Amino acid sequence: MAELVFFTGPMDCGKSTLALQIDYTHSTTGRLGRLFTSQDRAGESIISSRLGLRRPAIEVTQDIDFWAYVVAELTSGKRVDYLICDEAQFYQPVQVDQLARIADELQLDVFAFGILTDFQTKIFPGSRRMVELADRIETLQVQALCWCGARATHNARTVDGEMVTEGDQVVVGDTLTDDHDRRYSYEVLCRRHHRRGVTRAVARATLSDPLPFGEEPGDQDDGSQRLWGRSAN
Repeated sequence: MAELVFFTGPMDCGKSTLALQIDYTHSTTGRLGRLFTSQDRAGESIISSRLGLRRPAIEVTQDIDFWAYVVAELTSGKRVDYLICDEAQFYQPVQVDQLARIADELQLDVFAFGILTDFQTKIFPGSRRMVELADRIETLQVQALCWCGARATHNARTVDGEMVTEGDQVVVGDTLTDDHDRRYSYEVLCRRHHRRGVTRAVARATLSDPLPFGEEPGDQDDGSQRLWGRSAN
């Protein structure tokens, strides 16, 4: 039986790498798939990995209909055995419904990859629908790490190294802010440092010595306690 499988984890845990690996593994057995992505960091219509792997893909816009696309491919005589769907958090819930229908009625495997929550720790609508419909949810085993060495579980949006908690849910990283002189980026943090707003840049700017893993900046008598008090508000 075909399945809709959702692979998830925070940023930097290898989702796009796994997507390209699964495509490679299936394609070497003679299966033919289609690759989809949305708003990849490398640009439109590309699945890219931080390891440097890249493959062309179909860009998923809000008006794309997965069911109509696959049916059109099949009825025109083209072969489709599976779908690779990267950056699935950006898909519309109705598009996730279409992917589930493809798995159920067309018996095509659908492998979807995405993060669960945004920079405000709110679950993406596309990811929520994936969780509701997927046959299986796989948490990636490669653990991203916070700057402190703890397991990273939360995605932080930063502007010039400082964490921000307001703004549109979707903003592509490494882009300029509206005033064109500050840059958006993203960083993975453990929950406690996400709550306190302490990014790698903030930690480096306020601590004279590197932290041993697991030690809180606020535990050191170096004046950083005042910073932590402000960050928690």
